[in-house]
Amino acid sequence: MQALKGFKDILPDEARLWQRVEGTARDIFRRFGFEEIKVPILEKTGLFARSIGEATDIVEKEMYTFSDRNGESITMRPEGTAPVLRAFIEHALHLRRPINRLFTVGPMFRHERPQKGRLRQFHQLSVEALGADHPRLDAEVIAMARQLLVELGLKAELQLNSLGCPDCRPAYRAKLVEFLSGHREQLCEDCRRRVESNPLRVLDCKSANCRRLNAEAPAILGSLCAPCDQHLARVRQDLDALQIPYTMNPFMVRGLDYYTRTTFELLTDALGAQSAVGAGGRYDGLVKQLGGPDLPGIGFAMGLERLVLLLQEQEQAAAAGPDLFLACLGEPAAAYGFTLLQKCRLAGLSALMDIQGRGLKSQMKQADRLHARHVLIIGEDELNAGQAVLRNLDSKEERQVALDDELTALLPLLQS
Repeated sequence: MQALKGFKDILPDEARLWQRVEGTARDIFRRFGFEEIKVPILEKTGLFARSIGEATDIVEKEMYTFSDRNGESITMRPEGTAPVLRAFIEHALHLRRPINRLFTVGPMFRHERPQKGRLRQFHQLSVEALGADHPRLDAEVIAMARQLLVELGLKAELQLNSLGCPDCRPAYRAKLVEFLSGHREQLCEDCRRRVESNPLRVLDCKSANCRRLNAEAPAILGSLCAPCDQHLARVRQDLDALQIPYTMNPFMVRGLDYYTRTTFELLTDALGAQSAVGAGGRYDGLVKQLGGPDLPGIGFAMGLERLVLLLQEQEQAAAAGPDLFLACLGEPAAAYGFTLLQKCRLAGLSALMDIQGRGLKSQMKQADRLHARHVLIIGEDELNAGQAVLRNLDSKEERQVALDDELTALLPLLQS
C-alpha cells in the first residue's frame, strides 16, 4: 500500500522543520496581535462557489467535492479565507472588537497536477485582518508576512499591485477584453475561454505565448479611480516608512475573484523557476457577499511545503536531537539511568537512552544518529564514584560531573 498521488507523509526529520516554521509563525503572529482560529476541513460547496468565483480554475477543476448521505454537496476546503470568514460571520466575531486579527494553520485540498512544493493535500498559514480599510493595515499585514520569512532566514522579493475596486475595475476589464479579443488566436485554449468569463486570470497564465502577449496588455494601474490610486500611494508610503523594499508589478493578479485594491506576492527563485511562497491582498466586499456585515478585510496565505523546501535548500535543516543521551553499561547503570531520564524530562529537557543493553560503541553511534547534544556515559565505576563523563557532541569537549539526586551539576550544563 502506498500514499495517494499528490499526498505525502511528513516523516520525523522533516516534521522538525514544520514545527520550526509553525512555531516561528505563531510567535510572530502573537507579536502582531493575531489570534488562532481552527475551522473544519469540510464545508458546504456553496461557500467556495460564492467566495472564490464560479469561473475560477479552483471551482471548475480542482475542488474535492462530493455528496454526503443526505445529498448535500460538500467540499474539502481548497483555501483558508472563506472558512475563516464563515466562522467570523456565524459567531458574530465583529462584535468582539473593531478589528479582528485571525489566523489558521492546516491542510487544504486541490486536485491539480502534483509538482515540487505543490501537492493535492497541502498546508497553509492563512491570515485575515477584518474590520478596517486603512492602508496602514495593508502595510502592517505585508510587514508581518515578510517578517516570517526574515526570521526563518529566507529571502524573497515583494511585489505589489492594486486590482482596483468595483467602481474602476469594470472599465479596466472592458479595455482588457478588447485587447485580448484582438489577439485571441495567440492565447492558449484555457485563456480563450477566460477572455469572457474571467479575463484578469489571463494575466496570470504561465504559457509562454500568453506571457509574451500579456506584456503588451493594458495595465490596471492606469485605470484606477482616485480613491484606489490614493490607497495604493499610502500603502507604498507606509512600506517605505517601514523600510520594506518592493517592486511594482502591474500585471500581478490573484487567482481568486474576491480580491480588491492591494495585492502582493513574496517570490523566490530558490526552488527553480520563480514562484510565490506567500501571497494575498484586500477583499473588502467578501464578508458582505457571504451574508455578513459590510466589513473590509485583508489577508495572505503561505504554503508550508514551500517554506520547508526552502529551508532544506538553504541547508538549514539540521535536526534538533535530544539534549541528552544516556549511554549506560550494565543493568545497575541502566536502572539508574532510567530514573535519571525522568528527572531530566521533568526539568524540561529532552532525554533518551538505549534500553537494549548494547555496547558503548553501538550506543555512541545511536546518539550520533539522533543528533544528541550531549552524551552521559555511566557504568559501574561511575556509579561507585558518583561521577560520570559528559561529552558535548558538537564541541567534543568532555568533563566529569557529579551524579547527585538533584542533578545540581548536570542540569546547568545541559540547559546552557
